[in-house]
Amino acid sequence: MERKNEAVLVMDFGGQYCQLIARRVREQNVFCEIKSYRTTAKEILEAGYKGIIFTGGPNSVYEESAPKCDPELFTCGVPVLGICYGAQLMAYTLGGEVASSQVKEYGNTKASFDSDSSLFSGLPAEGVCWMSHTDYIAKPPKGFDVIAKSDHCPVVAMEDRERGLCAMQFHPEVQHTENGSTMLRNFLYNVCKCSGDWEMSSFVKDTIEKIKAQVGDKTVVCGLSGGVDSSVAAVLVHKAIGKNLTCIFVDHGLLRKNEGDEVEEVFRRQFDMNLIRVDAKERFLTKLMGVSDPERKRKIIGEEFIRVFEEEARKLGSTDYLCQGTIYPDVVESGVGEAEVIKSHHNVGGLPDDIGFIGLVEPLRDLFKDEVRKAGTELGIPDFLVWRQPFPGPGLAIRVMGEITDEKLDILKDADAIFREEIAKAGLERSINQYFAVLTNVRSVGVMGDGRTYDYTIALRGVTTSDFMTADWARIPYDVLAKVSSRIINEVKNVNRIVYDITSKPPATIEWE
Repeated sequence: MERKNEAVLVMDFGGQYCQLIARRVREQNVFCEIKSYRTTAKEILEAGYKGIIFTGGPNSVYEESAPKCDPELFTCGVPVLGICYGAQLMAYTLGGEVASSQVKEYGNTKASFDSDSSLFSGLPAEGVCWMSHTDYIAKPPKGFDVIAKSDHCPVVAMEDRERGLCAMQFHPEVQHTENGSTMLRNFLYNVCKCSGDWEMSSFVKDTIEKIKAQVGDKTVVCGLSGGVDSSVAAVLVHKAIGKNLTCIFVDHGLLRKNEGDEVEEVFRRQFDMNLIRVDAKERFLTKLMGVSDPERKRKIIGEEFIRVFEEEARKLGSTDYLCQGTIYPDVVESGVGEAEVIKSHHNVGGLPDDIGFIGLVEPLRDLFKDEVRKAGTELGIPDFLVWRQPFPGPGLAIRVMGEITDEKLDILKDADAIFREEIAKAGLERSINQYFAVLTNVRSVGVMGDGRTYDYTIALRGVTTSDFMTADWARIPYDVLAKVSSRIINEVKNVNRIVYDITSKPPATIEWE
């Protein structure tokens, strides 16, 4: 289906913040797509992009193996913004000088800005930006003006206003850069002349039309977990094809406490969807018996999900498509594109080749978690479901460290339910973006009454984030943590120690496995 909205291209050079840049562009009501740095100027012109943003990357531009773009991108008339490596690549390609800096700049850096420039119009003359580089632009190319500098970097930013070419050595997309969102907005609106026509209502409407065009009168089976992603995906497809959608809810026994019954209640009765609930707990636990490695857990669960879908689909007769709630962070962390593999997601890297369907319907593949929630609200899904805690596809399998057993699952379900209940009682469920309990594989000595115990340690995890690509640990009040700890120790058997995870992402991931 032809794209209806104006769009900007984010060109990926392997930078860790690629998807975050895309997220920041969308916050300005401008649609964007991410493609490899190998995309040619001809392809870009044919697609009609309003502008291009080069991401950062781990390479040095003067290395022989460094990723390079089509040089015609700088002469095709489409505005370009280079960020970090992208800035250096622009300078290097157009005849400037890039060198290794004697003083490396990482983290918060004070810089001065030209408020008359296109990028920094209306902003203070001085501010803090987030640097992360060992190389720097020593001399800008001919035709460029230096529009920002710091004590150790002579070209913090530069622009050739006539050609619509701009570059920033720092990262405007991260929260640490003051006024970074405004800088990106200035590029989009002052340089690219975007009108900002992309909104969630248009995404929902266009996506429903795309699903209709893709599926036609064929049938779709959806793997429904009851989580936010699969729920929104299911409702989108339901809006498009109605009863031609059958939702298969695989109750693998790895869900949170009472979640299976809640899922069935909402989708069978509230949304009147075709729903099949499959009790597959024993099947999954048998497959996972003796498995401790988290990647193996993910692969096993991913493949088993598909096999269950195939079996249920065969019972229905001919089913053509499989719908999945794949979202952007799933794709990024599974290493699709230029990014390094962080961890496999069951609905990306874990799919077997012979999935047994014509193809996949993935209506949320281009959305971040907060955008998925907005889409859910736009679709009329109740808040209690839209704001349900994010839950990984492999479920509690990756929140139980080591081998999975019935006993361990029961311990974790009870502990996690207490944690979520106390967070809600404290009114913190909207301010903490994700929170859950983890059953570690650590047992330690404790004392209860007059007796010695040797029981499990529960780890609590809470993070704040806007995009789930980066996250900070949540500062949960001590009295709330104390209440949670006391309740778990007193109400959950075989637990004698509670710890709280105070690690950000990066260096850690949000999940423990």
